[in-house]
Amino acid sequence: MNKPFSQACENNKGPILAVLQQYFADTQEVLEVGSGTGQHSVHFAAHLTHLQWHTSDRPINHVGIQQWLDDAQLSNLHSPLTLDLNHDWPVETVEAIYTANTLHIVSWQLVERFFAGVKQHLAPAGIVCIYGPFKYQGQFTSESNQRFDEFLKQQDSQSGIRDIELITQLAQRAGFTLLSDNQMPANNQLLVFKRHA
Repeated sequence: MNKPFSQACENNKGPILAVLQQYFADTQEVLEVGSGTGQHSVHFAAHLTHLQWHTSDRPINHVGIQQWLDDAQLSNLHSPLTLDLNHDWPVETVEAIYTANTLHIVSWQLVERFFAGVKQHLAPAGIVCIYGPFKYQGQFTSESNQRFDEFLKQQDSQSGIRDIELITQLAQRAGFTLLSDNQMPANNQLLVFKRHA
């Protein structure tokens, strides 16, 4: 069976890794929320050999993720946990959390539940990295992002590209500070938050 494949993951994995190498340098374990195809997890675990990378997603995506993991055979890369933002998380405490292309897919209620989960399960001084497209002061950063937002809303009226100001407010209420906002390929960003000391 062919593995799932995302060209976008191939295009952005290098620039994302460059940021993760900086912020995960002293981290021993990462939980990836929404591992999707599994491509990111394999690439990052192969290059960040000092940490344990834990994949997670809804069960529907587990087979595809596991195919990538089986081919990679990396000792620091772990089989997908069942994580659905509608339910309790399958972990107690993790040092860092990474998620890509999730907040614009799920409803705003689940975005709020994501930050509630981060607040509950991230260790003190933990790091959260969030990749995806965002709006600034209510404005799209490109025409392609605006078209993408229209497409998302046609699929699910509760999805859509989020305002970075609202995401930052949610993070602040959960006890996190925005450390950096990194420009990425194809009009995306990588936001890095840290829990308040």
